[in-house]
Amino acid sequence: MKATGIVRRIDDLGRVVIPKEIRRTMRIREGDPLEIFTNKDGEVIFKKYSLLGGVDEFAAQLCETLSKTTGATVAVTDRDSVIAAAGSARRDLIGKHISPQLEQIMEDRGIYRAGSEERSVFVTEALDRYCASIAAPIISEGDALGLVVFVSNEGDPPAGDTEYKLAQTIAGFLGRHMEA
Repeated sequence: MKATGIVRRIDDLGRVVIPKEIRRTMRIREGDPLEIFTNKDGEVIFKKYSLLGGVDEFAAQLCETLSKTTGATVAVTDRDSVIAAAGSARRDLIGKHISPQLEQIMEDRGIYRAGSEERSVFVTEALDRYCASIAAPIISEGDALGLVVFVSNEGDPPAGDTEYKLAQTIAGFLGRHMEA
């Protein structure tokens, strides 16, 4: 654990304020669920809770099937990072934070399809060689939980209608699965 040097007091209702700098660097937004852990040393640990975190193995199987079927790299994200991937870029993508552009696509709740004329939408913040050719938001009970993303290298030909429909179908399936 890393010390920040910031000390906060608990108010009379049991609340503690997480400083803005920490919320920004950890990408914690208003309304985000946090999981609370304790340990034997008396430490209280807050961890961002991912609703899709429980389905990461299932999502990995879906990615593997889609990748084998289409020959493309496929990823599933939660609201912050790539939780499952299959294909040639798998190792480079898993666990990486998604790009702000991909976050915006998720918030807009529409399916993104890369056009040949527009600027590339990178999948992660750290790697600028993997672009989203198709990104379909996973919507459950009105909330955007993540994305199903077909990944390409910059300059690859655009994804076709088959990949578009597959991303749309798997995103819808995962959204309904989370409601059950």
